Amino acid sequence: MRPVAFQKIFTKIEKITRATCEVKADNVGIEELCYVDGRPAQVVKINNEAVTLQVFPGTEGISTDSEVIFTGKAPFLIAGDELKGRYLNAYGRPVDGGPEIDGDEIEIGGPSVNPVQRLQPSEVIYTGLPGIDLNNTIVSGQKIPFFADPDQPYNVILAQVAMATKSDIIILGGIGLSNDDYLFFKNIFDNSEAQERIISFINTTENPPVERLLIPDMCLTAAEFFAVRDKAKVLVLLSDMTLYADALSIVSNRMDQIPSKDSMPGSLYSDLARIYEKAVQFPAGGSITIIAVTTLSGGDITHAIPDNTGYITEGQLFLKRDLEVNKIIVDPFRSLSRLRQLVISKKTREDHSQVMNTCIRLFADAGNARTKKENGFDLTDYDQRCLHFAAAYSEKILSVEITSEMNDILDEAWRLLAQNFSIEEAAIRKDLVDKYWPAQKIS
Repeated sequence: MRPVAFQKIFTKIEKITRATCEVKADNVGIEELCYVDGRPAQVVKINNEAVTLQVFPGTEGISTDSEVIFTGKAPFLIAGDELKGRYLNAYGRPVDGGPEIDGDEIEIGGPSVNPVQRLQPSEVIYTGLPGIDLNNTIVSGQKIPFFADPDQPYNVILAQVAMATKSDIIILGGIGLSNDDYLFFKNIFDNSEAQERIISFINTTENPPVERLLIPDMCLTAAEFFAVRDKAKVLVLLSDMTLYADALSIVSNRMDQIPSKDSMPGSLYSDLARIYEKAVQFPAGGSITIIAVTTLSGGDITHAIPDNTGYITEGQLFLKRDLEVNKIIVDPFRSLSRLRQLVISKKTREDHSQVMNTCIRLFADAGNARTKKENGFDLTDYDQRCLHFAAAYSEKILSVEITSEMNDILDEAWRLLAQNFSIEEAAIRKDLVDKYWPAQKIS
């Protein structure tokens, strides 16, 4: 980093920790970008003339007489059409060997849209995954996370969503990705027809963990740019927000702040809300929808990260292994899209709501039958049919390995119902049965 005219330069560092350093300076702003011994850093605290800097690559090798250069501006993204199809790092610089981005310089991390100026979400965001589109339909402008164990294929699922969605722009925020996961995304994206509408901001395990704090803001700044300028429907995919929160904890602890629950900073709720509240449907057109991944530690839903996330987002999508069919499914009982009622059977086919409720009811009956079986009670014919239905339902609809169009999902659900139950047992409205129930009993 070479100094230019009017940049403030200091050479007396008062204090150095593993992630931060403190310098006496004046006329600098909070979140201002600077360089310490050529390393990118950001102002995170100001106490009179004592300015604390968060050094993204770490402070190893920095001495008390290292040069500190303040740029006079917060971290920014160069936004333009050239972003499409590109892979960038946490600073918005290309990492794919392509040319530098040319466009507008936009400060990242700006405020979210005032709620009274937002439009009520009203458009369906199809993911191609039947377990989501049928039971937990996602709506434009919604914010919703996957809750998953670390060994579950959540990044594969995000890639499937990216390939299936009809969104105008897809933005991937890779937060602490392994190199294998990064190459997986790159291979899928580069060989797809959707390549020219995908933008990827990548931080891998080889990059400094603190740089992960920039990834969500970079993604959402780009999302706002296209949603406002082009009235585009933008889908933002963030993985893994647990690693983002861990990076917050690293900085907080090294600044000697008193930790809160589970060693997380006391500001965790606000830090997460600042990101998730960027989800919006603009009245003038365009929307930002956020689907994130939050990995669970030992399946602990009470940990501070998923606990705070659940208060902020509009539902959650739970992944679990169904031992009956040995497949990862979207759990229909622990998953919930709180905005689905705005679109099901209104923007989707008329039978959506009835089919969804019927399948969940019968799947629950299968759970009761399974409990009876485990406790040594005899099963009725209805119990046996419920168990058969539940296995087929998990395998053909709930499994994350299945991708399908919405109407095909509904047709498959009707087939499963007709295969296992009578019309009376299904208890679906007569006009819908007359229209959609298979003409012949399926054996």
